[in-house]
Amino acid sequence: QVQLVESGGGLVQPGGSLRLSCRASGWFIGASGMNWYRQAPGKERELVASISGGSQYIDYADSVKGRFTISRDNPKSTVYLQMNNLKPEDTAVYYCNGKRLGVDVWGQGTQVTVSS
Repeated sequence: QVQLVESGGGLVQPGGSLRLSCRASGWFIGASGMNWYRQAPGKERELVASISGGSQYIDYADSVKGRFTISRDNPKSTVYLQMNNLKPEDTAVYYCNGKRLGVDVWGQGTQVTVSS
């Protein structure tokens, strides 16, 4: 079964850090670009960070540049999102995404809440 499973979300105070993980099963993600998206209540899903298969290409939304870091461990079929200096506006459900044979695969999402 092809799936992506996110973990690592939770409640954190402003200025805190979280590390999200996304583990793929049923497919080898090494050749796939992978992405992290987020969706806040009442808002559209937005692209947060992208990483190419060999990690040569990395890009971030302007709102998270300098605070978030995307990385991957292909042998472990896992993609990470290190989030530092979190702000209340980072509160959202975070989703992992990739394409397998041209078809989008999405995880179930993990909730990140930034609040004092």
